Amino acid sequence: MEKLNNSQVITIGAHGRCLVIGGRGFIGSHLVDALLGRGHVVRCFDRPHVESLGDTHLNNPNFELYEGDLGSEADVAEAMDGCDVCYHLVSTTLPKSSNADPVFDVESNLVSTIRLLNNALKFGVRKVIFVSSGGTVYGLPKQLPISEAHPTDPVCSYGITKLAIEKYLGLFHQLYGLDYTVLRLSNPFGERQRTHASQGAVAVFLGKVLRGEPVEIWGDGSVIRDYIHIADVVDALLISLEKSGEGHVFNVGAGRGVSLNELLETIEKVTGRVANRQYLPGRAFDVPESVLSIARAKSLLGWSPKVGFEQGLERFSAWLMEQPNLD
Repeated sequence: MEKLNNSQVITIGAHGRCLVIGGRGFIGSHLVDALLGRGHVVRCFDRPHVESLGDTHLNNPNFELYEGDLGSEADVAEAMDGCDVCYHLVSTTLPKSSNADPVFDVESNLVSTIRLLNNALKFGVRKVIFVSSGGTVYGLPKQLPISEAHPTDPVCSYGITKLAIEKYLGLFHQLYGLDYTVLRLSNPFGERQRTHASQGAVAVFLGKVLRGEPVEIWGDGSVIRDYIHIADVVDALLISLEKSGEGHVFNVGAGRGVSLNELLETIEKVTGRVANRQYLPGRAFDVPESVLSIARAKSLLGWSPKVGFEQGLERFSAWLMEQPNLD
């Protein structure tokens, strides 16, 4: 495979075709809308029969839907043919369950992504933008906030696989000149996020409070996480499309921590409802505090979050209240 010259590594202009792998999901559906709004042709690739979390773009003439499996090289190749850039948003595993079957994690995510990268070279894709995990690739924090220079010692297979994909992106860039950006997300939340999911404290807690259900808290509620609204995540994804050059790996978070107790207090303030809190024994695998440094993204990408935590909760709550069936 021939390596591209540096002069060939260019950003994607308006009306380029963007492939969004996982375009029916929480982040993906928002990204598809945003890319279409900027005039791009957007090809959504997702599994058959997956319910889309956004349908405003279905009748847009610039929207293309391809169904298939990330593990099928033929499906991925068909979807990638003719695309300028690829957003990779998909993971088949969750952090807390990935250790139960590391072989499946590696085969379905890492091996499938390496095949994806081979197809990116085959079809002349100019750039791959990968959503990684700021909450798992670093492992136990040694200092706060966590910068991109922090040691990477994941304690779950999910984090190890994310980190390995990052390394292969770097390898393909070095060997073949394939441009790439990695965004290590903190904890995204917002409209279209499922409130019955097995992860995402903001969505789960907000949904339970709105439904009048008990909220289970592991520990005393002092666990601190970095929560970022979906609008700011999408902004980072769009900027990554436009910018190439110095730096490839960026933390994307709010840059400030919110405890579980503070989260519930803010939910109570926004909704005007009282949370029925049930405190349970703490879990050994819960890191006490995780907050990302976003200085590099501010400096090199020109990105910074614009939606405050309370404002984001207000938007999310208002959206949930408009749904006919509170999910």
